[in-house]
Amino acid sequence: MKPKVLLIIPAFNEEKSLISTLSVVSNSGYDYVVINDGSTDSTEEILNNGNYNHISLISNLGIGGAVQTGYKYAYENSYDIAIQFDADGQHDISFVPDLIKPIVNQKANLAIGSCFIDKKFSGKRSSIVRSFGIKFLSGIIFLLSHKHIYDPTSGFRAADRKIIELFAEDYPQEYPEPVSNYELLRSKHFKIKEVPVKMNRRTGGKSSIHSWKSAYAAINVVISILILSLGRKKYD
Repeated sequence: MKPKVLLIIPAFNEEKSLISTLSVVSNSGYDYVVINDGSTDSTEEILNNGNYNHISLISNLGIGGAVQTGYKYAYENSYDIAIQFDADGQHDISFVPDLIKPIVNQKANLAIGSCFIDKKFSGKRSSIVRSFGIKFLSGIIFLLSHKHIYDPTSGFRAADRKIIELFAEDYPQEYPEPVSNYELLRSKHFKIKEVPVKMNRRTGGKSSIHSWKSAYAAINVVISILILSLGRKKYD
């Protein structure tokens, strides 16, 4: 039986890219929900005028809170697979079938889209500082878990029903992707698989990730993971 798939699209001040992204999503035939994370631009107006399926948060919760809202929606509406999908056009919807394949085949509970696995998809999508930060973080996670993830920061992820329920109840509010990936790797109950995907450049708006922020974030993520490594396994 064909799985019931939902795209979770967090959006904060994405007025320049939202229409083009939602046009692609709507034409794909996948169900979706946009989580408007307290935007102060015309994001809400665009969503209302286009009659796009969305949830508007009364204040900015940040990426963790916005995505968790999407997981709660997926759980409450009995979706089999939930996919995190950026509003800025960076995620290529043509790779969704590849992303959900390991879950459909019961080879993984969480599938992560990575452009670092296949060189033909790598291109020049990250600054030198950010690329170094990703590799450094990947190395730290490997040292602590003995399991390798090429891009622990990727926001293009597909989760099965078990992960949907888990994330709906307990999801990191800061640095959610690397932190939750690490927690899942520590658990004996879940399998993670990376899938080669192509990442596009932003279709509009301005990235909140700059070189100094990337370096600062990488340091904070490493500290968070080191602290987690000393505590109990959250997802066991």
